Amino acid sequence: MNFKRRNFLKKATLGSLATVIGADIVYGELMPKNYKPLALQDPDPFKLFHKDADMTVLNSKPWNIEAKAHLLDDKVTPNKFMFIRNNGLIPENIDAESWTLTFDGESVKNTKTYTLAELKSKFKQYSYQLTLECGGNGRSEFNPPAKGNQWTIGAVSCATWTGVRLKDVLADVGIKDDAKYIGYHAADVHLSRDPEKEPISRGAPIAKAMQEETLLAFEMNGEAIPLAHGFPLRLIAGGWPASVSGKWLKRISIRNIIHDGAKMGGSSYRVPCKPVAPGEKVKDEDMCIIESMPVKSLITYPKTGAILSEGQKLNIRGHAWAGELEVSKMEYSIDFGSTWHLCTLEKPVNRLAWQHFAAAIEFPQKGYYEVWARATDSQGKSQPMLLPGWNPKGYLNNASHRIAIKIA
Repeated sequence: MNFKRRNFLKKATLGSLATVIGADIVYGELMPKNYKPLALQDPDPFKLFHKDADMTVLNSKPWNIEAKAHLLDDKVTPNKFMFIRNNGLIPENIDAESWTLTFDGESVKNTKTYTLAELKSKFKQYSYQLTLECGGNGRSEFNPPAKGNQWTIGAVSCATWTGVRLKDVLADVGIKDDAKYIGYHAADVHLSRDPEKEPISRGAPIAKAMQEETLLAFEMNGEAIPLAHGFPLRLIAGGWPASVSGKWLKRISIRNIIHDGAKMGGSSYRVPCKPVAPGEKVKDEDMCIIESMPVKSLITYPKTGAILSEGQKLNIRGHAWAGELEVSKMEYSIDFGSTWHLCTLEKPVNRLAWQHFAAAIEFPQKGYYEVWARATDSQGKSQPMLLPGWNPKGYLNNASHRIAIKIA
C-alpha cells in the first residue's frame, strides 16, 4: 500500500472516530496504531456508579441500568440497587461549592438565583421515602415492540430523599397568579455535545410543584446524592414518571403555559388519550402527558425459579405502589389468576412511598407453579393480569408481576 493511500485511510478513520466522539481529535495523527480513544472505551459501570454486579446494563450512551426484582428486596432502596435512567451525558467537573439554581420564566416576579449553601441554610429541610419509576418500566413486554430502552421490571426504586420543599422556595421567589407549569433545565450534556441542545427538559403542573413531598433534594439515604442520580441537586416528584424528577438542576422556569422543553412533546412520556389498536399511529394532538403512575407491585422474595420441598410453605414479600394514590389491597394467585388470596399490607411510611406486603403460601402437590401478584389502589383500580393497552412508546406497563416456583 503506498504512502498516499495509507494517509488517506488514516484520515478517514480519524474522521469516523471524531464523528462518534463529537469533536476533532487533536493530534490524532500521533495516536498509536489500533489505539482506541478513552472516549470510546466504556468504563466498568458497576465500579463507576457503585452498582451491584447483578444489575443489568441496557445502554452506555447514555447510561441506562436496571435492577432485577430480587435485588429490590430492601424496604429503602440502596444506591447499589437503584436504576439509572439518563437521556444525555453525565456532567463533568461539578463543583458543589459554586453550584447555583436560578428561577426564571414568564410567571416569576423577579429572576432569582440561590447557591446550594443558601438553599440548605435558608429553608427547612425535609426527608421522605419517595417512589420513582421510569415511565417505560416494563416496555420489553409490549408487542408490537416499542422503541426505547427495553426495561423489564427493575426501573423503580424508593430511597429516602432529603432537601427543601420546592413550594417554600417558590414562595420566596415570588410567582405570578398565571403560573401554570414548571420546567427544569439541567447540566447534563446532549449526546451530540451541542451546547445549544438539552437532552431533556421536562416539568409538571404548578399543583405538583406545590405538593409537600416535591423536593429540591441534595441527599439520598443520608448522604450526598451520587453523581449518576443528580449530584449535587435534583428535583424529586414522587409518584410521577421519574423523568419529571430532573437531575443536576441548574434552572427552573415558571411557565404560564405547559412547559415545551425537550421530551415534552410528540410521543415522549405521553400516551394516547383514548385506547388505540396495537401498532396504530397516533397524532400528537391525540396524546396526553403521563402524570400519576398506575398501581403496580413487585415480588422481591424469593427469586423466580425457586425450588421447594413438598409440604414446604413459601413466604413471599415485596412492594406495591400507586402513583399519587395509596394501595388499599394486595393479593396473590397460584392458579394463573383464577382465585386470589389476600396478603398482609403495610401502610406507607409517608405519602408517595411504596408499601410492603407479605404472604405465606401452601401448594397442594408437587409440580410447577407461578405466583402472581396484584395490587389494588384506593380508587378500586387493580393491576391487569396481563399486558395493558398498547401505546407507541411502551409506557405504563403495570401487568401483574409473576415468579416461577417448582415443588420437587
